[in-house]
Amino acid sequence: MRKLKKITGAFTLIFLLMAGFVFAQEKVISANQLPKTAKNFLAVNFKGVAAGSVIEDREIYGVDEYKVRLGNGIKVEFDSKGNWKEVDGEHQKVPYGFIPVNIRNYVAKSFPNTQITKIERKSWSYKAELSNGIDLEFDKNGNFKRIDD
Repeated sequence: MRKLKKITGAFTLIFLLMAGFVFAQEKVISANQLPKTAKNFLAVNFKGVAAGSVIEDREIYGVDEYKVRLGNGIKVEFDSKGNWKEVDGEHQKVPYGFIPVNIRNYVAKSFPNTQITKIERKSWSYKAELSNGIDLEFDKNGNFKRIDD
């Protein structure tokens, strides 16, 4: 009986892994197929910059995220609803219009002559990478928490 349970468990695990590979797919789409929120974000913050490629990342439950590579090399990731998750300037300054004021002010005051080259938004925090290589962490309101190692 124990052997049968182990075999059943192994087949269940194999089936779940195979299902994950089958349903997890990346698909190239056009920028017009992005959620409206994402299209507005790009239009406001990257006016005049064309999308080089747009990838829709699907999981078993539906769309997980969208990955956009802009013509200027900047990468932007959106959640399934089109809210920005990460903007990576690939070592170039990202636009500051969408970055919370507290973060912009802290960086300008504490790290003059540096620029934010990458910013990531999580549920309860922000992570910003500066042009000098320092990573900063902020709370959800944009208040400085610590320098990230």
